[in-house]
Amino acid sequence: MSRLTASPVVAVLGPTNTGKTHLAIERMCGHSSGAIGFPLRLLAREVYERVVAIKGPERVALITGEEKILPEHARWFCCTAESMPIDREFAFVALDEAQLGADPERGHVFTDRLLRARGRDETMILGSETLRPMLRQLVPDAEIIGRPRFSTLTYAGPAKLSRLPPRSVIVAFSSEEVYAVAEMLRRLRGGAAVVMGALSPRTRNAQVAMFQAGEVDYLVATDAIGMGLNMDVAHVAFASLRKFDGKRARRLTVSEMAQIAGRAGRHQRDGTFGTLAVEGGRGGFEEEEIDAIEHHHFPPLDFLYWRNGAPDFHSIDALTGSLERRPQSPVLRMAPEAVDLAVLRRLTEESWVRDRARGATLVKRLWAACGLPDFRKTGAEPHSRLVARIFRHLSEGTGHIPAPWFADEIARLDSVQGDVETLADRIAAARTWAYIAHRADWLADQAKWAERTRLLEEKLSDALHQKLTQRFVDRRTAVLMRDLGARGVDALPVTVAEDGAVAVDGETIGRLEGFRFKADHLARHHDMKRLMAAAERRLGGELARRAKLLAADGDPAFSLDTDAGRPVAIFWRGDIVARLERGRDLLTPRIALYKALDALAPDDRKAVAERLARWIAFEVDRVLKPLAAIQTAARDPTVPPPLRGLYAPLAEAGGIAPRQPLDAAIAGVDRDMRQKAAKAGLKLGTLDIYIPALLKPEPVRWRLALAAAFDNGVMPALPPTGAAALPTPADGDAFAAFARAGYRPLGAQMLRVDLAERLARIAHDRRMSETERGRGAFAPDPALATSLGLRPASFAQLMLALGFRPSEATANAAPRWTWRGARRPRRPEPARPGNAFAALAAIRADE
Repeated sequence: MSRLTASPVVAVLGPTNTGKTHLAIERMCGHSSGAIGFPLRLLAREVYERVVAIKGPERVALITGEEKILPEHARWFCCTAESMPIDREFAFVALDEAQLGADPERGHVFTDRLLRARGRDETMILGSETLRPMLRQLVPDAEIIGRPRFSTLTYAGPAKLSRLPPRSVIVAFSSEEVYAVAEMLRRLRGGAAVVMGALSPRTRNAQVAMFQAGEVDYLVATDAIGMGLNMDVAHVAFASLRKFDGKRARRLTVSEMAQIAGRAGRHQRDGTFGTLAVEGGRGGFEEEEIDAIEHHHFPPLDFLYWRNGAPDFHSIDALTGSLERRPQSPVLRMAPEAVDLAVLRRLTEESWVRDRARGATLVKRLWAACGLPDFRKTGAEPHSRLVARIFRHLSEGTGHIPAPWFADEIARLDSVQGDVETLADRIAAARTWAYIAHRADWLADQAKWAERTRLLEEKLSDALHQKLTQRFVDRRTAVLMRDLGARGVDALPVTVAEDGAVAVDGETIGRLEGFRFKADHLARHHDMKRLMAAAERRLGGELARRAKLLAADGDPAFSLDTDAGRPVAIFWRGDIVARLERGRDLLTPRIALYKALDALAPDDRKAVAERLARWIAFEVDRVLKPLAAIQTAARDPTVPPPLRGLYAPLAEAGGIAPRQPLDAAIAGVDRDMRQKAAKAGLKLGTLDIYIPALLKPEPVRWRLALAAAFDNGVMPALPPTGAAALPTPADGDAFAAFARAGYRPLGAQMLRVDLAERLARIAHDRRMSETERGRGAFAPDPALATSLGLRPASFAQLMLALGFRPSEATANAAPRWTWRGARRPRRPEPARPGNAFAALAAIRADE
């Protein structure tokens, strides 16, 4: 950018609505080339589109931190002040809102552009009248032109939200306050558009377009509205006159008030401003403030913030020293430490940073990395960690950020799920990666990633616009309410679409999911209850039709819902139709139809209940066939009484029970009966009686579900599929559920009962092979227990439960055990041949 001081400098000063920006655009387009620096990305984008309409897209560039449109033959540039190409020559250069040189955070950028940015043929500085004394001091040769406001701005006093005139903008100073006001307007006046500085241009434009098109009559915004966003606004209402400026909460300055209030009125149309009357509120405009705003009389600026705009890159110390250099002019004040400088100070404390940043090239690269804006407002410390990682990549290898890392970071943001706040935060994060993607030499394929981040931001922006509209605009019910008074509720036509959408007079107000009518949360209105009543009165025929479909449907349409912590339920085609409660016995639960089915006729309810009962009976017989067979045998008089005495308690326990309480019943079971029990799938183990087939995942799920229904409780959490050993739960209900599922407690762990039986069998075989007739001490092979995840202490608990006691241990030797001799242990079935790992493989094969 040319710095020829011989070119004329024209300063155009005045309040808002004076056409300063329009004048600058005209002047730039009259030159062979030009650039304008704006305070906001949103404003740069707005002017870019206007210049494109004049010059064509191939001749106009847009450069901001996160967005770069740079055609090969571009000659007219629209930029943010920070992104102005200082080292490129233009015939015309302009700086908008130059009075922002007094802003503590960004002021040094505007001051630098005011002092150094010059066009070859013409330079224009736009700002408020408060800048005049600064220009006299810093640019004494500038021609200063004052421009009056085109229209009158008048104070209208406080007004309640419900009494605001159409075409009003309500200004708040936090996202929470913006959302609260917009939500109230939705309820009172049918909706509002929302504009905040954190929104992307795409979202902001879509929201403003709603306001401009008259779809909504109100717009709620932050003070970003004060920076040149051109709309047809009749009235500006301040929700508050205080804001948090990053350090403290303070009252707005008169100049800030005027900048925002000046949005009211356009061209020759007058505007008004005032405050939002809130019950119990305080702190309206003072008389002096009103007079100053109406007559555009503001205290002049007496200083601007400055920081060296041409730092020394010979070394890190030279860089920091040049950035700390104090200004020479008495009207320039050293800028407060900005985020980029704070990050630089933190990084230069790292030895690896100093080792790498040697020479002007890498020092300049380090400073460029520090310039990454903190879009998410995380603060200097967390932000410096991200910058450090980026500089590490930029200073090693090819000097590029690794594509996989960059891709992972943007993929993490590629979701349109979540509420307004979540999407806004995601867009702020996406802006970080868009900024990186637009640095020319930070990525190997810069154009590709710039396009990816652009598409990501557009996708998130569209989703955010949709969420904002859904949350703060109630278009549909407004149409319905107009017809409601004329025709009455019962006259409105009600339809049900194939996907279940319920519409009243063509407008969707809810959805029929199975037999449940759910109101659309987007169709909220104070009269919505009347519409829902009309819909529900007209849905009887559809519900009866669905009941007949259910009664005739096939088994695959039904499923058992076993979400932990909820009652066990039956679903039909993905929606709940019944819950299971305590029935005659474990395998015959009572089916309680879901309350939504109360609207059915008695015959339809009966048909639904009978169909569900048939499905439950079929599934119990299919999934729990051995258990159902044992339960039936326990009631069969032809089965020997000792066997029925064993089957009955085992069926009540769900097919798995500890052996000790059943010892008396087992004592009466002879060899022939044992063979019959084995054919039925029963395993009489050393410690437990169980049916191995019931230990598989699906039978476990059904057994626990039926047990929960029998207890009129909720479904417990299932043990992990295929788990051999588990930590013993501290919660009593979870402990009982794992035990019912087939896990034996062994101190701090629980072991599946069939694996406990395998270990018992291996221990017995080891005892018999190592001792004389099973007497004396022996050392069981711990390999299988270890491979199952069983810790030594838990294995010791198992050995004690099996009737062994620890022998005296010798140093550096495996623990040895002897038979206690209290009673003769039941001889387990022979172990499979081979070592412990072969046994484990056999167990896995059984599963």
